[in-house]
Amino acid sequence: MASKVDRNEVPTILKDVIHSINGPVVTVANTSSFRMMEMVHVGDAGLVGEVISVSSAATTMQVYENTTGLTIGQPVVGSGALLSVTLGPGIMKNIFDGIERPLPAMETQSGAFIATGLHVASLDEALQWDVTVKAAVGDTVKGGDIIATCPETPLIEHRSMVPPGLSGTVSWAAENGSYTITQPIIKLVDADGVEHEVCLAQRWPIKTPRPVVQREVIARPLVTGQRVIDALFPIAKGGTAAIPGGFGTGKTMTQHQLAKWSDADIVVYVGCGERGNEMTQVLEEFGELIDPKSNRPITDRTVLIANTSNMPVAAREASIYTGITIAEYFRDMGYSVALMADSTSRWAEALREMSGRLEEMPGDEGYPAYLGSRISNYYERAGQVVALGRDGRTGSITAIGAVSPPGGDMAEPVTQNTLRVVKVFWGLDATLARQRHFPAIHWLTSYSLYSDQVRAAVDRQLGMPWSEMVMEVMEILHDEARLEEVVRLIGMDSLSDKDRLKLEAAKSIREDYLQQNSFDENDSHSSLLKQAKMLENILLFAHLAAKAREAGIRYHRIMRETEDIRDRIARSKYIPEEELHRMDAVKESILQIMNGLMAKEAEAE
Repeated sequence: MASKVDRNEVPTILKDVIHSINGPVVTVANTSSFRMMEMVHVGDAGLVGEVISVSSAATTMQVYENTTGLTIGQPVVGSGALLSVTLGPGIMKNIFDGIERPLPAMETQSGAFIATGLHVASLDEALQWDVTVKAAVGDTVKGGDIIATCPETPLIEHRSMVPPGLSGTVSWAAENGSYTITQPIIKLVDADGVEHEVCLAQRWPIKTPRPVVQREVIARPLVTGQRVIDALFPIAKGGTAAIPGGFGTGKTMTQHQLAKWSDADIVVYVGCGERGNEMTQVLEEFGELIDPKSNRPITDRTVLIANTSNMPVAAREASIYTGITIAEYFRDMGYSVALMADSTSRWAEALREMSGRLEEMPGDEGYPAYLGSRISNYYERAGQVVALGRDGRTGSITAIGAVSPPGGDMAEPVTQNTLRVVKVFWGLDATLARQRHFPAIHWLTSYSLYSDQVRAAVDRQLGMPWSEMVMEVMEILHDEARLEEVVRLIGMDSLSDKDRLKLEAAKSIREDYLQQNSFDENDSHSSLLKQAKMLENILLFAHLAAKAREAGIRYHRIMRETEDIRDRIARSKYIPEEELHRMDAVKESILQIMNGLMAKEAEAE
């Protein structure tokens, strides 16, 4: 495709000329035909833009590409449609920029640097897919009904649907075979007698949520494999979470872990305004990782949207909406989707810059007054739903956003507006990060409003008292914080043996359970069963140690004679998933050693 857009080929509503240019903000004096949120092509290069303001004096547009080289008097062409993305086979395994331009295809045309005005089809229109047609002549179909399937990757079956709002009777259907995304699969006649062609792909405006039948109660756990999250601050499928933290606390690495190991069917990762080297790391790691459930490359179920800090600032806003629109599309197919946005602070900074150029009245710290509503609108598109379509399939979007408060100030507007909306707060702690405690999620400042529902579901799944163990862990960690205050004031010698044992239990929970090694293949990710067995052994030792102290055995003797079994408990995190029977052996050793210790004490008396 040519790098210049022939404006005569664009569905033209109005051809006008640029009146003023202010960075990515362009105005046109004539306002007779443009409408709000309409996609436009700006300048001789046909840069992609969007109408963001219409007044009696001028139409204002924000341009999602570099405006270097634009001049007064160059044409602006309206498309007559809202800013939209193409949804169809070919999204999976791809890497897009903020407005769904495929970066690998763009590199082929322009090299390492994106040429101004370069336009490439979002999805490969020449590639043929092995299609199984699900509709037949005479069928009555409506929005959301699946008309065809094709294997997009070895892990994901792509289910092409009738676009929302369209319904009718199938007048023609293709045979099973190979088709491109632009070839018709069925033709349907609506109630007015108008015939419509439905292809494998469809277009959808990124700022309009896709409709659903109904929203469901959120209760199923999203298992992340990160023990501090799954045990203490769980998130449900369809939930919302924020990861605020200052520079270097591990926001990006935590999101990488969630993207790699969560049990969602599909991961959409949006790098919004992040450094290029971080996105490079994502691409390299995801290309090498093997999905533990399927033994296939994890890229087979991943979509990456890269909008790095050196890309046009206005495209940061679009990248967030592009990501969640793609997530909604796969949700409507019946998949559970995990959406990672890193970071929403860079998105908010783009809003602030655009607001300043538009000379809008600033709110807190210069952010626009509508910052809170924009954040709310974004996170409210998450959830578990019954999708359109006659088969009543369900899907979910779990939205997890990183927040980068300047200087770690949690009172700044982006963090505060985010916490008003999300139900899970994973508070990263700089001190833990400096101590190389990963994930650096602090157990005293974080919270989850899904805890009760998720823990009840895990109880039923495991057949173990998971909820009781987790509540006891939280109690021990809070007691540790209280006892550490005492130690700081009057020293360790002031504590009783009972309190010292409680501190040892808390230390074991922190270092042996909550802290993980992201570079170790066995400790980087833990199943719920492994997590439960680890907790069971840690708490069993704590209970028996407290019982031994009540039997008269002093703290130092307990520590001295149980050094070996405590070491085995600590090393349990490195036991492979397929060898969890070794956890049971550790449990038997704990019982044997502690009961033997108490039996010796009883004999001595």
